[in-house]
Amino acid sequence: MYFSGYSFAIGYLGTTDMDLYSGPEIADAARRTVSALRKFQLTMAVGDPAKDVPPRHLEIPPVVVDMDGGYGNIFNVQRTTELYVNAGVAGAHLEDQVLPKRCGHIGGKALIGANEMVGKLRMARAVADDLGNRDFVVIARTDGLSAVDAPEPARGLDLAVERALRYLDTGIPDLVWCEFPTSDRGPVEEFSRRVHDRFPEARFAFNWSSSFKWFNDPDPISFAQLGELGYRFVFITLGAQHASGYGLNQLLVEMREAEQDGYISLQRREWADGEEIPTRSHHLFSGVPYHHLLGKAYDASRMGTEFVEELPAERVV
Repeated sequence: MYFSGYSFAIGYLGTTDMDLYSGPEIADAARRTVSALRKFQLTMAVGDPAKDVPPRHLEIPPVVVDMDGGYGNIFNVQRTTELYVNAGVAGAHLEDQVLPKRCGHIGGKALIGANEMVGKLRMARAVADDLGNRDFVVIARTDGLSAVDAPEPARGLDLAVERALRYLDTGIPDLVWCEFPTSDRGPVEEFSRRVHDRFPEARFAFNWSSSFKWFNDPDPISFAQLGELGYRFVFITLGAQHASGYGLNQLLVEMREAEQDGYISLQRREWADGEEIPTRSHHLFSGVPYHHLLGKAYDASRMGTEFVEELPAERVV
């Protein structure tokens, strides 16, 4: 599960991705995300015995969180990494932009020195190891391909490859992520080839970005093709934001045109035979049966499942 900094900026601040939040703020959101996933695992393990919904065992997915440029110097990286590791985060990526940074697909990006970036990577690795989590994944991102300012004379793909090699030379990053400005496959393939010439076992992260109009691409690169090139972590940074926005927009349009029937139409789609929508029963999704079960087991006051009135399953969720 990928926790995008841009999605956090939109959801938490209602604004864009230009480093307008702090490390502790996003770390706390990551902590609450991991906690919510654990709680969801417990609620699904109970099911809903009263409505014959069987229990299900779900694995908690690893959560990879955006660390942007580290929210300051190496000591900010130190603090944020400690917060991430203690939150149960599985990994994070650091990027080499100057602060305040900006989304990789917003113009005007500038880079810090490679040495400073290496120091931040070393700090993140040292903190995770010191806390006993040697499996914590460190991803080094470079925005060298489309940066307009950097200490080096090289620009474009040459700079991106040079930065990737510098970071891999340290032996620290588990993956390297080059942020590409378009969906063109040529630079993606060339970056992989040139880095693999020096580091044949190098693994890459790839942002299959929602900033690109993939539907206009006559031959969009596939996840399988990326895998063949050594890309091991593929993610769509704002996929959930776009899907949620699309669904909400559809509901509001239908309610504007059909009032209550617009929402009834949504329920029909949620409860259609063969569909499995986790949120169609918000009570099950949020763990009401789980809390009732534990309330009974621990003899908590007013936590029973009894109702004075009958609540037939075909009438209520």
